[in-house]
Amino acid sequence: MTNKLRVERAIKNLTQAELADLINVSRQTINTIESNKYVPSTVLALKIARVFGKTVEEIFLLEEED
Repeated sequence: MTNKLRVERAIKNLTQAELADLINVSRQTINTIESNKYVPSTVLALKIARVFGKTVEEIFLLEEED
């Protein structure tokens, strides 16, 4: 799975810390998601999508090998 989280944050001019505060996780969690080291839970993915006014599928993308 890949994601467009870094791009969406840049569009909204949000830091990792600001996004983390909005969804009640640590900045490190945002960093690991952006680095594709951690796949967020469904609830967390929905919270992230809500912040950006997008669907989960617009931010998180399945790859062929997934």
